Amino acid sequence: MNLTRKSSIKPTAGSTTHFINHLSRSMSQVIPTMDRRSFLKRSGLGVGVGIAGTQLTLVKKAKAMGSKPSAEQGIVVKRTVCSHCSVGCAVDAVVENGVWTRQEAVFDSPINMGAHCAKGAALREHGHGEYRLKYPMKLVDGKYKRISWNTALDEISAKMQELKKDNGPDSLFFIGSSKHNNEQAYLLRKFVSFFGTNNTDHQARICHSTTVAGVANTWGYGAMTNSYNDMQNAKAAMYIGSNAAEAHPVSMLHLLHAKESGCKVIVVDPRYTRTAAKSDQYVRIRSGSDIPFLYGILYHIFKNGWEDKKYINDRVYGMEKIKQEALEKWSPKVVEEACGVPEEQVYLVAKTLSENRPSTIVWCMGQTQHTTGNAIVRMSCLVQLALGNIGKSGGGTNIFRGHDNVQGATDVGPNPDSLPGYYGLAAGAWKHFAKVWDVDYDWIKAQYAPNMMEKSGTTVSRWVDAVLEKNELIDQPTNVKGLFFWGHAPNSQTRGLDMKKALDALELLVVVDPYPSATAAMAAMKSEGTVNAKRAVYLLPAATQFETSGSCTASNRSIQWREKVINPLFESVPDHTLMQAFADRLGFGKELSKNFKMLDVKYAGQAWKEPEVESILGEINRSCWTIGYTGQTPERLKAHMRNMHLFDAKTLKSRGGKDPVTGYDTTGDYFGLPWPCYGTAEIKHPGSPNLYDTSKHVMEGGGNFRANFGVEKEGVNLLAEDGSHSVGADIKTGYPEFDHILLKKLGWWGDLTEAEQKAAEGKNWKTDLSGGIQRVVMKHGCHPFGNAKARAVVWNFPDPVPQHREPLYGTRPELTAKYPTHADKKAFWRLPTLYKTLQDKNIADKVYEKFPIILTSGRLVEYEGGGEETRSNPWLAELQQENFVEINPKAAASRGIKHNDFVWVKSPTGAKIKVRALVTNRVDEEHAFIPFHFSGWWQGKDIIDSYPEGAHPIVRGEAVNTATTYGYDSVTMMQETKTTVCQIEKFA
Repeated sequence: MNLTRKSSIKPTAGSTTHFINHLSRSMSQVIPTMDRRSFLKRSGLGVGVGIAGTQLTLVKKAKAMGSKPSAEQGIVVKRTVCSHCSVGCAVDAVVENGVWTRQEAVFDSPINMGAHCAKGAALREHGHGEYRLKYPMKLVDGKYKRISWNTALDEISAKMQELKKDNGPDSLFFIGSSKHNNEQAYLLRKFVSFFGTNNTDHQARICHSTTVAGVANTWGYGAMTNSYNDMQNAKAAMYIGSNAAEAHPVSMLHLLHAKESGCKVIVVDPRYTRTAAKSDQYVRIRSGSDIPFLYGILYHIFKNGWEDKKYINDRVYGMEKIKQEALEKWSPKVVEEACGVPEEQVYLVAKTLSENRPSTIVWCMGQTQHTTGNAIVRMSCLVQLALGNIGKSGGGTNIFRGHDNVQGATDVGPNPDSLPGYYGLAAGAWKHFAKVWDVDYDWIKAQYAPNMMEKSGTTVSRWVDAVLEKNELIDQPTNVKGLFFWGHAPNSQTRGLDMKKALDALELLVVVDPYPSATAAMAAMKSEGTVNAKRAVYLLPAATQFETSGSCTASNRSIQWREKVINPLFESVPDHTLMQAFADRLGFGKELSKNFKMLDVKYAGQAWKEPEVESILGEINRSCWTIGYTGQTPERLKAHMRNMHLFDAKTLKSRGGKDPVTGYDTTGDYFGLPWPCYGTAEIKHPGSPNLYDTSKHVMEGGGNFRANFGVEKEGVNLLAEDGSHSVGADIKTGYPEFDHILLKKLGWWGDLTEAEQKAAEGKNWKTDLSGGIQRVVMKHGCHPFGNAKARAVVWNFPDPVPQHREPLYGTRPELTAKYPTHADKKAFWRLPTLYKTLQDKNIADKVYEKFPIILTSGRLVEYEGGGEETRSNPWLAELQQENFVEINPKAAASRGIKHNDFVWVKSPTGAKIKVRALVTNRVDEEHAFIPFHFSGWWQGKDIIDSYPEGAHPIVRGEAVNTATTYGYDSVTMMQETKTTVCQIEKFA
């Protein structure tokens, strides 16, 4: 009997109390000495019993938490979106007198079609969670003490101003969040710009920055090309570096529909995963050897003439160099030596993909989190270009993002190298946004240190080094001395020992989060080194996404609107409200919210000024022309959410019908208006379900490759060939991106209204705030960004033709000699970065002998991200109560390790972590696997006493990243987590 599954049944209080008391007496007689953890683990009843009682007094409990019943009395249903992975599952939250009492998966949603995973099914805990940070706190004498909101805001603001005055604005670093809605992510980038620094970043850096760079530099946009739904049209699907069954469970619905229609499923992974269990072909490769494997596929494609020759001729630049690389350097024997996959298996994969087109490739962090992540990503793109699968329904590269809004936060949020919409940091981009923000360009420039406004900031993956590195080696005036963790988990980052040193060295640390995360515990934990005597540490309780409204962007680029479900619990405050409160104290509050409607709200018993979320989205609509965030107004998004039943679950296209509330006609729209949704909302672009699809007119969501790399390279045409264009285009050949000059040359300038001509003069399709250029270009069936070829050769990358390079920490010195890493870099993203020096040292020190097992990491279905949120959820905590290492039976036997033993996993960094041994053939003798969702233990010790009282996760365990090693991608600073080394020893 599992009591946790009985929550929807509401017996009387008396009967339930009697049941619980009876159960407690009975259990005490059977297991009188069993502690709560042992009881919970053996029976699965403990959590259920606790919850059974709490459900009876939810209304009383919510009042005690500070969540006042809303004005909406009785029962109301609020439509929201799951806040975990990027699939975008819709949820109907049933709210009774202001209390979230029940939830239902939305059967009308074309994305999740009524399905939930374990995490989605447990969302309601956000509505009455007991393990959240309840009020502002400050670290005093090693313990967190409650303080008021005014004290916290005043003290933090004063310290920020002090650091800026004494050390410059770049002495602060702002880590944003992929959990922020689009409006909050956008506002944070605006906030740090007005503070005067580009030192800002978020989770995308350490999950898919190599995807964004690799994909965008291949064909124009750095995003998933198709959709989960469109996978139903695939005839073959290869998952490489993706365990979707656990990381994106509901996405598997669409794959299973495809399998019913005969889709062949290939899974390539060092582990035999739950996704592999659904495959027709499972390929086990050595971690980090994706490039040799993918070259092996291309070898057989080219050798057998399976490539799409016309597609390559018309739409791809430089493929002949890739063909030469594959045929001359990557024979089957060489491929097998490098990745461990025999020729017949590689051949079968190539044959399956070639004979079952359209075929799609799916990847996640198994491909991205490497020092060669950008090159691995491009290799998957090259396979799809060779087969002609990009821009085809059922084809594409289906890149599954991690967090619920990591796509949107990347698109419009806090990136260190760009303004919202990937506008970059050049003066022209700043002037565009200065006009949008209605502030003087020179005023923004004055906030920055000299010569720093157009320089990319430090990345979240390297903030540790920005604190600890010698200042003369850093390309900014001073080291980072103040840090905001604004919705980010530190245990998701590598080099835990160094991170602890960096936390101790700061002068200011601010954690803004519903769950204070491992940051709070690591900061308060006793240090073996020196703690900065000036350091001040604050914890600020942020509201969850269910306690505010706003939009979020799923991995397929569809944007959905969340309704506010309940009022903020305890003393929590929405993130955008806090941004405004800080801006007011820092002296730029008026500029930050100049274009927004301001609301007078009350949280935590006091008055606040809150920017209206709809107003912020309106500013995004007016500014982000580059990626087509201009057509998704709040009104259109809300109409889609109310009318999900009108959209087809395979094509995402509306079957036709009007919103009964506003009368908006959804006909022709694709669900969520997946970006790019060009032009203003008035021209009613439907969104783009599949990028680069020439079979559709631009005004029906069609596309072609973006002309983002010039017109020619070394005398070779970079534009699409004659006859290669999207349906209905007036220009029947390739063409560059549009600006005012090209419109005049074509004779289309007269199609603009007089007002549009005035606004568009001197502008291009990305900076014309009237939208007139986009409107006229699409009227002629063309694409504002031009019509070009995809790049097989990316000449501005370290390896224009992708090269395999062994990891910095490896177990195969003979392969390292053949495939060495890059040379060291100076001032790369403001910091020196080691490659060859460190790799050579590891070989000289014979690290591979002391640490002979390749360590990789990944997700579990029960938890998400850094895990603090989901491990604080009693419904989920019941399911997986300890961290573990998967170890092969032979490797375990040779070490005297038995299943469920405690073991030490030791790292070349000197770190060691204590986890359970899960002895399994899921990994081979060369590999070990640890989930990355855990924190709360530190090298064998539970550090619960370092958390704020009452705000600690139920389940705690070692963070794998305490033990992971140094290593960063040569383009993006993506951290290396999938291929490092370790030794595993029985705990003694």
